[in-house]
Amino acid sequence: MTAEEKSILAVFADIDPAADAIEQLRLLGVHDDCMNVISGIPVTEAMLGRPSQWTNVPRLALGGAIAGFLVGVFLSFITPDMYTILVGGQPFTPVPPAVIVVFEMTMLGMLLSTFLGVFLDSYFPSYRPMKYIPEISDGKIAILIECPPPDEQKVTDLLKKLGAESVQLTEAQHL
Repeated sequence: MTAEEKSILAVFADIDPAADAIEQLRLLGVHDDCMNVISGIPVTEAMLGRPSQWTNVPRLALGGAIAGFLVGVFLSFITPDMYTILVGGQPFTPVPPAVIVVFEMTMLGMLLSTFLGVFLDSYFPSYRPMKYIPEISDGKIAILIECPPPDEQKVTDLLKKLGAESVQLTEAQHL
């Protein structure tokens, strides 16, 4: 957002008017990058007709699974050769316990990397100023629109016409 852009916060009671507002804002010329949906309930992009967000979490999960697999293979097949213990009638690397160790280490690596990926991808914790209103915790849906000052009145009128409970200018505050 540049210094001359205004932030408008519109609060809707339900998801349907919010989805209609997003569609109408697009027709008005507001780009998806200039709109942010704030909700206290889980709302997918498809429910609002928005493009899917790009994330690195699947790649990080795959990388963690590969790293966990390699650690499991090391523990199951390399470690017994490093510390040889002869047990009568058994191979150095018994396969059934090795499969369990490899599986568990693969899942552990994927779990840890997924958690770390979600943690980092959500920018948590955030120490920068955030835009928030208490009504969101009561189940309402807000749309934060960043627009240049000449379009401010058109956007505000459109949002009121589409059923927004409140439309107000906002600025970032420390929570």
